[in-house]
Amino acid sequence: MNIFMPLIVKDLSCRYAGQHDDVLSNVSFVANSGEIIGVLGPNGAGKSTLIKGVLDLIPHEGEVKFFGGALKDHKTKIAYIPQRSSIDWQFPVSALDVCLMGMYPRIGLLKRITKANREEAMSYLEQVKLADYARKQIGSLSGGQQQRVFMARALAQDADLLFLDEPMAGIDQTTQDLLFTLFKDLKAKGKTILIVHHHLQSAKEHFDRILLINKILISDGPPNETLSQENLAAVYGGITA
Repeated sequence: MNIFMPLIVKDLSCRYAGQHDDVLSNVSFVANSGEIIGVLGPNGAGKSTLIKGVLDLIPHEGEVKFFGGALKDHKTKIAYIPQRSSIDWQFPVSALDVCLMGMYPRIGLLKRITKANREEAMSYLEQVKLADYARKQIGSLSGGQQQRVFMARALAQDADLLFLDEPMAGIDQTTQDLLFTLFKDLKAKGKTILIVHHHLQSAKEHFDRILLINKILISDGPPNETLSQENLAAVYGGITA
């Protein structure tokens, strides 16, 4: 068992090339084991930037530690599901192929995929209720089904720390309910999940903590405290929870 915190972020600032001002400034927080954390804020607040900065996908300043060490030493413990709009859905792979990708760190990239590997991957597709779609090309699936395929890949990876960028965007209610149930199951196993989200009402129901951001970290705490009228006015300009 790892005694270190899954994630410690200290004074994270991010700036894109050609810009003079930070998109995100001096954000600090700690993610504990067995937490579901929502990242909320208006469009352009830096929610996706936060995730990308933490994962070293864009230039950043500050300190980020994963399980007490560097990202490069713990990549197999970390899963990332980006926004659906950033994925090439025409890529010629099936739902089963995508799920198997989550197992590559254990199988080995150059190793032959065995029958047992495929059966294990199918078990993850069954968990997201997509076993009947295993041979379908990912681009032929609906938005909700595509999101479930990538969740199956994360399950196959058996990561301890998961980052999901807008997983509920453009998907049906059935898929939303299924995903939130999966998140709770993962939490019960001690997994830590950070989710970029935009629905204030459902945030109160589904998250243990909320990081409320708008270029800076406005509030970090339980939903009922973080989504106070004062904080929402500061971040959204008067929107009520």
